Amino acid sequence: MKKTLNIILILLFTALFSACSGNSDKKTADASSSKEAETISASVQSQEPVSAEDKKENPKETASSKNTETSQTENAPAAGIPEKLILGLDASFPPMGYTDENNNIVGVDIDLAKAVCEKLNIEFEAKPIDWASKEMELSTGKITVIWNGMTITEEREEAMEVSRPYIESQLVIAVKKGSDIKTKADLAGKVVAAQSDSSGLFAIQKDEIYPSIKDGTAKEYPDYLTALGDLDVGRCDALIIDSVLINFYMAQKDMNFDILEEKLNAESFGIAAIKGNKELINAIEGALSALAEEGKIAEISNRWFGKDDMIITY
Repeated sequence: MKKTLNIILILLFTALFSACSGNSDKKTADASSSKEAETISASVQSQEPVSAEDKKENPKETASSKNTETSQTENAPAAGIPEKLILGLDASFPPMGYTDENNNIVGVDIDLAKAVCEKLNIEFEAKPIDWASKEMELSTGKITVIWNGMTITEEREEAMEVSRPYIESQLVIAVKKGSDIKTKADLAGKVVAAQSDSSGLFAIQKDEIYPSIKDGTAKEYPDYLTALGDLDVGRCDALIIDSVLINFYMAQKDMNFDILEEKLNAESFGIAAIKGNKELINAIEGALSALAEEGKIAEISNRWFGKDDMIITY
């Protein structure tokens, strides 16, 4: 009996010791876990918190940032105005826009456009194009404006945004000196030339003499200078041309042409942008007015025409 009691006591003592030992291990683990949590918490808390004051914008940095943004806004073109003005032209139309002996594109329109771009704080590029494709070049975005002694017509005003007139001109009939063509009626049976898709071509096509000219149709040329060369050697008998161009060309080249007294049409030159972009046309007109007040327009006119009032100012 005593032996049995001893065995029972030993078993109870062992169970009690195991329980105490388990609790001790749990407390140790819990303490370790608690200590680890406290260490992590301390580590996080050791990072300096962002106070409400720190969250406020730094006045100096904010001012600098706003000044930069303001500067960029002031320098950026307004809505409808591109960062670069790509001017489409027939680069063989002196004095409006043409390629000189140094292969530079120069002329009245080039000087005007450069001055306007400087005023609007935008870049400038002159891009020679096929004049007959000018509206397609504009509509596809390859050029920004057509600015090259372009005659204002109702058709063009319907198809594009066109500026107010800036130069007055006339459509005249040029013939070789000594020609037997003295009046418009004398064009009957003659080879009459004009530039493709030009106001001169449209004018002769609408004229009553048109069905009487040779072959009942005008001989079309891609540019005026080629047509003038053919007129000089007799490949055509007459050329419908802008008075601004022929007068300048004759003065510069001393070529033997006569201008008939009978004119076809009076005309005005304008600047065209894609239909709907009134903002750009308004900006160009505004810049031209400002340049006129500064005397820049008179300077350009005098440089190219020898007169300071050949370019219309508003």
